[in-house]
Amino acid sequence: MADAFDPDEMIERFQRRAAAVKSRPIPPVEGSERAKFVEQASVDYFDYAVIGDAVAKLEDGILTLTIDLRPPQS
Repeated sequence: MADAFDPDEMIERFQRRAAAVKSRPIPPVEGSERAKFVEQASVDYFDYAVIGDAVAKLEDGILTLTIDLRPPQS
């Protein structure tokens, strides 16, 4: 599997997922169900965006994702 796996393609898929979550419309639900949907969308976006910002390296069948979580420099 490692020979067919392209980590950059994986990163691109996560970037597309993050964009899809961000542009996903809120369904016509109200109250606590709406709040749950919005919260889950926020968590999904964060997770996909973090992996979408990763730098991937595949060496000897080991995938390493480097993710810089430091705040941006001013």
